[in-house]
Amino acid sequence: MLASLALLLGLPLALAAEPPSCARFVPVTFDNATIPGLLGQWTYIAGASRYPPHLVELKAVKHATFSLSPGSHEDELNVTEIMRVNETCVVKNTSKIRVFWHNSSLVHADDQSVSEAKLIQSDKDLLILKHTNGNLPGLSLSARTPNVSKEHLEEFKAHLHCLGFTEEEVFFTSEKVRTPPQGGRAPARASSRHQLGRGSRGGCRSDACPLSGEKTGKGGGEPQLE
Repeated sequence: MLASLALLLGLPLALAAEPPSCARFVPVTFDNATIPGLLGQWTYIAGASRYPPHLVELKAVKHATFSLSPGSHEDELNVTEIMRVNETCVVKNTSKIRVFWHNSSLVHADDQSVSEAKLIQSDKDLLILKHTNGNLPGLSLSARTPNVSKEHLEEFKAHLHCLGFTEEEVFFTSEKVRTPPQGGRAPARASSRHQLGRGSRGGCRSDACPLSGEKTGKGGGEPQLE
C-alpha cells in the first residue's frame, strides 16, 4: 500500500485566492494527541495522484489494509500492509513512517522510495492524506472500517476538487464506494496509500486479499489485521 502509506504525499498549501469551499482543507498541526490517534488498523478506500509511479499503483490496487504501531522511538511508526495488487497478494511489514514535528509531516520510507504527506483535518475515523512529490499533487482516503458514509465521501471529493482533480481521476477499490446509497454507508474494498512497496508475494491467505465484491468466507466481512 500502504496500498497501504504508502501510496501518498504532495501539494502546495491552499492559496488565499481559493474559493471559500476550500477553507476546510487544512493540514493538521501535530500535538501530543495526533500520533496516538493514528495507531491501529486502517482500510484504504480511494486515491488520486498526478505522480506517475503512484498513478500506476492506484490503478493496480484492488484491496488494502494497513496497521500503524509505535516504532523504536517516539518519532517513528511501524507499518504492516496487506494488499491485493491485480492478482497478487502482497504482505509488507518492513517499512517505517517518520514523524516530523517541526512541519507536522509524515514521511514514509522503504527500500523502494521515500514519500511525504500532510494529515488533513477530518473525522477521527478518517485518514485523509495530502501527498507531496515535487509539484505533483496526490490525495488518499482511508478509514477505520471498510464503510464510509456518503457525507464523508463528499468531504473527500470536495478536497479533491480543491486540488484540481476530477472524479474521473479518482481510483476507488470498489464502485460501491464511489456511489453509496443515499443516506447509507458504502462498503469499501480498500487500498493507504500511495504507499505501495515490494513485500512478500503470494504468501497470504486468499481471504486476506479479497477482490472487490468477493466474499471472505466469514460473513463476507473484510479481514482484520491482528
